[in-house]
Amino acid sequence: MNETRASSPKGDLFTAAQAVAAGTDFAELKVGPAGVFWNEFRPQDGACRLWQWRDGQALRLTPDGFSVRSRVYEYGGGSFCIAEHSLVFVNETDQQLYRQPLDGGEPVALTQGSRRFGGLEYAAGGVLAVEEQAREHRLVRLDLSSGELGVLAEGADFYASPVASPDGQRLAWIEWQRPDQPWTLTRLMCRDGELPARCIAEGASLQQPRFDGAGRLLCLSDQAGFWQPWGETAEGWAPLPAVAADHAGAPWQLGACTWLPLDDGGYLASWFEQGFSRLGVMAADGPSDDYTGPFTRFRSLGIDDRNLYAIVASPTQPGAVVAIDHHSHQCTLLAGGSSPLPLEQISQPQSLRYPSGDGEAYGFFYPAHADAVPPLVVFIHGGPTSACYPVFDPRIQYWTQRGFAVADLNYRGSSSYGRDYRQALHLQWGKADVEDACAVVAHLAELDMIDPDQAFIRGGSAGGYTTLCALAFHGVFRAGASLYGVSDPIALGKATHKFEGDYLDWLIGDPVRDLQRYEDRTPLLHAQQIKVPVIFFQGELDAVVVPEQTRSMLAALEQNGIAAEGHFYSQERHGFRQAANLAHALEQEWLFYRRVMEG
Repeated sequence: MNETRASSPKGDLFTAAQAVAAGTDFAELKVGPAGVFWNEFRPQDGACRLWQWRDGQALRLTPDGFSVRSRVYEYGGGSFCIAEHSLVFVNETDQQLYRQPLDGGEPVALTQGSRRFGGLEYAAGGVLAVEEQAREHRLVRLDLSSGELGVLAEGADFYASPVASPDGQRLAWIEWQRPDQPWTLTRLMCRDGELPARCIAEGASLQQPRFDGAGRLLCLSDQAGFWQPWGETAEGWAPLPAVAADHAGAPWQLGACTWLPLDDGGYLASWFEQGFSRLGVMAADGPSDDYTGPFTRFRSLGIDDRNLYAIVASPTQPGAVVAIDHHSHQCTLLAGGSSPLPLEQISQPQSLRYPSGDGEAYGFFYPAHADAVPPLVVFIHGGPTSACYPVFDPRIQYWTQRGFAVADLNYRGSSSYGRDYRQALHLQWGKADVEDACAVVAHLAELDMIDPDQAFIRGGSAGGYTTLCALAFHGVFRAGASLYGVSDPIALGKATHKFEGDYLDWLIGDPVRDLQRYEDRTPLLHAQQIKVPVIFFQGELDAVVVPEQTRSMLAALEQNGIAAEGHFYSQERHGFRQAANLAHALEQEWLFYRRVMEG
């Protein structure tokens, strides 16, 4: 290995175990009369637990033996809500609803059986939820007094975001039918009292419906090119004043909250500008207050009479829960936010915008801690309709400390850049994304920022597919890593779950009519074209990318004499959660690349 190209700063390296331990994450912040609550994931034990901010300190509420996580649509979300004097949550192990008193009592089961629940919302003595049983979905309401579970809506393939008006007289939700996806085409439905439900808006991707204090129905719609607030007006369904930017990411999970209506007719929202997130209040007549501060990502917004609340992150600060004073803009840290590295050791993101194909692509570049032109690791996020963000990621810091530069890509198809950019992957998966991954190497090499002969590529899930396609069809990368990645999209389409059952048709085409296109873009069928080493990581319980896919790809490479390596984890699903496995995978990937460079 050329030590000058993969050297590290003096002092102790940031170990894989330390990088994983720094991966505490937060989700689903909720604000109510009883205070502020959030769900916290700690990789040390792989559990998600509810916490409350009370009397100036964070208090853990979830007892041992419970983990708060939904698996509806496999990606979950909306795993808890605040009820009267209690919390109602989804327990990860059995996917049933439990009620836990806020006075410290033990959780009590409210449901039983094989059903799963997600997207929880409390309304007038009951819990609204998406119910999943086998491959069927519907909206239900659990009465907390009687325990009766009633059906609110059924007949559509998928449901999301049930919400009731303040007076309890109106119920709204999002629904969609196969083959549409929640980020391509959905419907906003509303039922007034006992009247039949009616469609309020369609013909676009709609998400996060809300009622304001006057009972007016609002929603994010990308009808004008970005996910922006629209609502009921005297003239009909119309856009509200908004920045021309996405005010949300792709709704892979239930329960997102990136905007909230205010009593004065305005709203609190976060939105993206060139991948960087901002937070502000939009008054009824235009922009009002900017609360962005030092942060570059905002999730799970909340509000009360004194503060705004959010889950935030920045390039130098891991995920945190904060309260921001309405008037002074003073920020109070409630949980998280402690960096495991001193500021001078943190590689901070630089915006990437570079030509690719007949367009351009985006991402973030993290310089290496190295004395010479460094090797490069290209990160490909999953989704593929997802995004990476310019925030402190301990995995990226692990690489930059070891002398690697990192390019974290928002290739074409990623969210946060508007509908047109997101739709650019339509029928182009395995082409446009791969083109973007290869083009960034040429772009950075032209600027003398990296050594193009020492470029590596890695990705999880859909990012693993992009990785394998890049290795099979282009000679740009020295080696690659696939984490629970797709190697056979036709097999994936036959085995995957209902939520993504038609996604491949949108990404590649009809598996019968467009069979040749599938075959042309199937890494497993072109394994003989991969001439560089590949390392694989796979969970044995994965229901999205089944383990047989990874085993088949690994065997094909080994048969061709390629230096391939596989690591399988018996208790992991789609996306690893156990600290020991996360650390093992990270360290093994680095050691693998090091052996490649030494060879």
